[in-house]
Formats: sequence, C-alpha cells, structure tokens
Amino acid sequence: MRYLTAGESHGPQLTAIIEGLPAQLTITAEMINKDLKRRQGGHGRGRRMQIETDTVDITSGVRHGKTLGSPVALVVTNDDWKHWTHVMGIEPLEEGLNPEDVKRQITRPRPGHADLVGGMKYGHTDLRNVLERSSARETTVRVAVGAVAKQLLSELGISIVSHVTEIGGIKADTSKSADLTVAQIRGIIEEDPVYCVDQEASKLMVQAIDEAKENGDSIGGVVEVIIEGMPAGIGSYVHYDRKLDAKLAMAVMSINAFKGVEIGMGFEMARKPGSQVHDEIEWNQEQGYIRTTNRLGGLEGGMSTGMPIVIRGVMKPIPTLYKPLQSVDISTKEPFKASIERSDSCAVPAASVVAEHVVAWEVAKAILDKFHSDQMPQLLDSINQHRAYTKEF
Repeated sequence: MRYLTAGESHGPQLTAIIEGLPAQLTITAEMINKDLKRRQGGHGRGRRMQIETDTVDITSGVRHGKTLGSPVALVVTNDDWKHWTHVMGIEPLEEGLNPEDVKRQITRPRPGHADLVGGMKYGHTDLRNVLERSSARETTVRVAVGAVAKQLLSELGISIVSHVTEIGGIKADTSKSADLTVAQIRGIIEEDPVYCVDQEASKLMVQAIDEAKENGDSIGGVVEVIIEGMPAGIGSYVHYDRKLDAKLAMAVMSINAFKGVEIGMGFEMARKPGSQVHDEIEWNQEQGYIRTTNRLGGLEGGMSTGMPIVIRGVMKPIPTLYKPLQSVDISTKEPFKASIERSDSCAVPAASVVAEHVVAWEVAKAILDKFHSDQMPQLLDSINQHRAYTKEF
C-alpha cells in the first residue's frame, strides 16, 4: 500500500492517490472531513485557517461508500487559490509578472525553514517556489490519507488517538491520561482548545501561546500518539527496514517542523537501570500474553507486542516570525530581516492530528504487509486467526 501527494500551498488544490487498499472498506467524505476539521483547530492557528474550510472530494476508487480495490484519489481544494491565480498560475506568463506579483517574490530566506537550501538545491531564485511545497499546508491531504487508514484500522478493532503533552515548556500531568482508553482521551481533548488531557496545564498553554503571539514569536511542543488493539508480531526483527518502530519514527519525523521522536519511556530509559525499563511478561487464559507494564511503548525488537503503542514527537517553534530573525537577501547578498509569511504562533495541537494520521498510515501499511488481502472480509479473517494463534502460542 502506498500513496503520493501533489499540490502547493497556494495552488488550486492538494491531491493524493492511494494504491493498495483492500476492496469493501467503508469510506465516505464525511469521515475524512471530521479529521480535516480537527487539523484546522487548536488555539494558536493563523488567519489561513479562517480562509480555508477543508473538505475532501473522493474522485475515484470508491462506489456507494465502499472501496473498489482500485486506486483512491482524494482532492482538497484551496479556497485561497482565487487570490493567487496569477502568481501561482500554471501557464507561462507572456507579459511577465505585474508589480503586485513581484512584491510576492521571496528572496529573503527564513532561518529554520527550507527556503535557502531548497533554493540552492533546485536553482530557484524566487524562494516562493520552495515554500509553496515545503509548507505544512501539504499535511492537509496527508491527514485525509491517514483518515482512510484509520477507518481500515477501526474495522480491524484497532483505535488511535493523539494529544498534546507539552507546549512552550508547560508540561501536562501525564498520569491523568495513563489509565485512560483511546476513546476516553478523545472525549476529553475534543473539548479542549489545545487538545490536552490536563485541563490545568491546558489553561497555561493557552496563555503561553497568546504571549508568544503578542511578542511576534512562536512556540513548539510535544505530542503523543497512542494505538490500542494492535495484534502482536506486526513488523519484523529480520531487516532494519521492516522494523515497525523505525517506520513509525520516520513517519513522525516526516512531519514539518518535527525534530525528535521517542517511544514508550523514550529518552528517560537512558537514566534508568534495565530492571526499571523492560516489561515483565505474564500469561492468562483471557488475554494470552501481556506485559505488566508498558515502558517500551508496545514495541520490542521492531515488532508490536500487543500492548498499546505509544510514540511521541517534538515540534520546534514555527520558523515564520512576525519579529523576523536576521537573514541575507539572496539577490543582493545584503543583510536583511527574513521574509514574513502568514503563519501560526503555535501549531502543536494541529500537528498532533497530523501525527495521529501519519502513524495510522504506517500501522495500516504494516498490517497489510503481513496480511495482504484484496478485500476487507479476508483481512479481518486473517487478523482474527493471527490473534487466536498468538494468544495460545
């Protein structure tokens, strides 16, 4: 199973094509749109989210709400395109750029963004050619793709949720979510402005975001993704590129502005002896093999253990600042303040939604790698047989 996305931030649309989905998977635009709306939410978003109302059009691969087994095409229209039709037009310009278009050219790269190195790599002297694709706007259609994967997982009895654990140095009390189910966490964060389970920490996070905005600055944070219902043995220890933890880490690190990832206890393991890190194993008639703790985050040797998978990612502050940092104009080599683009002061809540969906995709892909099936009933039978096998192993 694979997908490809296309589209620029201010182009006409974002497009994704998914190949390898089993037939008879239930998919509707309404399902996907709920997650697109979540991505647009969260305290700290900028004016772009007031312009766009993201919805998906499913243009192929689905008939009467069920996948056909053929490629599925998803399209999200950019409402802001009408203001950029000349600047971002596809056809050659016979008369060149008009004065207003010239103003939208970018020659002052932002520190921390893809602008400068992207321009070097592809030979773009107008750095808009870089930022249009490197923009986090592309994650809109990745969420749409992930929503399809989430539906596949749901039909297999696997659920997933994301939440914010830290913003601007303010940490949530993770003990408040430690014993909650995915459904319980979702119920709490859907009512929270920063998608955080800890209500007291949430209030402080909102204040920190507001202060950053007032100061023309931005702040980052940490998000956590939890997956329940995973069968044991997804992934492999045999080759480096088949390890599930490696694939999940790659997925999280592929999100714009993410700079770190950890699983289970993560970096805290470096400060603990082995006796306080590894999860002891038990067996009972009802559940089969279980771990008495979940410090390793549901993954051992590159494979799922059957315990909940827990993965976190750290997002750096957004590099577009309303009090810009020092940079250099690439056309004159003179020092200037970096360009200012419309941006968020904090996108950590939205990034948690993106993390949830890119992780969902990798998990769904890994399951299909193990239980390749052309149709959902076959896939469900295979995974149920595997669950019964691992329970009695």
